[in-house]
Amino acid sequence: MTDGARLESFRLADSFLPVGTYTASYGLEQFVQENRVEDADDLRALLSTYLKQQVGPCELVALRAAHTAARDGDFDAVCRADRRLTAATLSKEFRKSARQSGSRLLSLQRELRESPLLDEYAEAVDAGDATGNYAVVLGVAAASADIDASEACLLCCHGFVTGLVGAAQRVLSLGHTDAQRILHDLQPVMTEAAADSADRGIDEMSPFAPLIDVLSANHERADRRLFMS
Repeated sequence: MTDGARLESFRLADSFLPVGTYTASYGLEQFVQENRVEDADDLRALLSTYLKQQVGPCELVALRAAHTAARDGDFDAVCRADRRLTAATLSKEFRKSARQSGSRLLSLQRELRESPLLDEYAEAVDAGDATGNYAVVLGVAAASADIDASEACLLCCHGFVTGLVGAAQRVLSLGHTDAQRILHDLQPVMTEAAADSADRGIDEMSPFAPLIDVLSANHERADRRLFMS
């Protein structure tokens, strides 16, 4: 991977990226409200579950499929990965968050670079042939920037964990040192999730985190919410 591609991957993994992921807690807010997550240890365990049971076997599989399809110029395959990811995501709030952040990332990338890959994908989203999920947009964006698929999976994991740790700092008494320790401790889990996704096709997406799905449904019906999911 070139230095330019590596720097682009740093930018895409930065929490400064204006795609609105800070508005989502992916159910974490409800875990805190129901006293299921009360400290840094609880948060670390929950994030490990997310990575192993949801992000790795679902989002990263879609990301890899979209990356390969974009490299091959096969936009029908990009759209199939997008639709399959939507179908495999049970939570209504998670589907909405993924579409919103994906739309912002796609728009941002098209503003920053001229890319037929991104333009064709945007047309597919506008036509309703693709959903525009964040992980799929990231896969296409990474391919267009010559970021390899494994690197893109790792930056996706890092961005996801960083976003949820940031959310935890708003709903828990979580200090910066604990936040950094969690990010450090979860590095092997991120690496494992990225590696495990490599051998799965889109028909093998198998997210299985029932408690996360249940609490997400509870969050959707909550009277007061700080986060959109």
